[in-house]
Amino acid sequence: MSRTIRRLTVAAAAAATAVLFTAVPAAAHVEVESDDAQALAENAELAFTAESESATAGITQIRVVLPESIAPSDVTYGKGPEGWKFTATDDGYTVKGAALKVGADAEYSVVVRQLPDAKELAFKTLQTYGDGKVDRWIELDESGDDDGHGHGEGNPAPVLKLKAAAPGATPVSPSPSASATPTSEEPSTSPTPQAADTEEKDDDGGLSTGVWVAIAVVLVVAVALVVVRRRGGVRQ
Repeated sequence: MSRTIRRLTVAAAAAATAVLFTAVPAAAHVEVESDDAQALAENAELAFTAESESATAGITQIRVVLPESIAPSDVTYGKGPEGWKFTATDDGYTVKGAALKVGADAEYSVVVRQLPDAKELAFKTLQTYGDGKVDRWIELDESGDDDGHGHGEGNPAPVLKLKAAAPGATPVSPSPSASATPTSEEPSTSPTPQAADTEEKDDDGGLSTGVWVAIAVVLVVAVALVVVRRRGGVRQ
């Protein structure tokens, strides 16, 4: 009986240890949440948590590929680890800095100018550690599970589910950085106030130099004709 009990105890301990070691990697992931998770919501703050799964190195960088419906120029940095910097990229952004403590999660937030009119948004994420290791949370869930993590396998991208847009909500205009050239840089074709006044006087109230010259010529000719006629009359 004692040998049997020992064997059962050893087997149970081994099984428990195996369960612990296999459960730790599956628990780590990246999460996104927001109190403003509603379609067409403006200035929505999104909070991200990238959980560490390394026992030897700290997180140094988070690289995010934005959904196509969100432009990188419409995303600004909220807050994050002390000393970390936010940089926009062609398809998203990076948040990086000095390595965090080993085992510490990377928590940060961004503000989106306006969320798109969609049901959910996936933020593919690359999580880099000080030793060069990269966790790729880029897989999209196709299982239909409400938790957005599929069956717990693979490396799912963090997903933010959105409520339906509020009544009357409409898309805002494009960001200033993506809009047309400001009107201040467009050439001006309208006359200055002084020029406009001069043109109005020439057209309406005043006479140009050419007109005065023409009048003078007419007067001279008229006087000449009168003189000629008088002289002709005297000779007769």
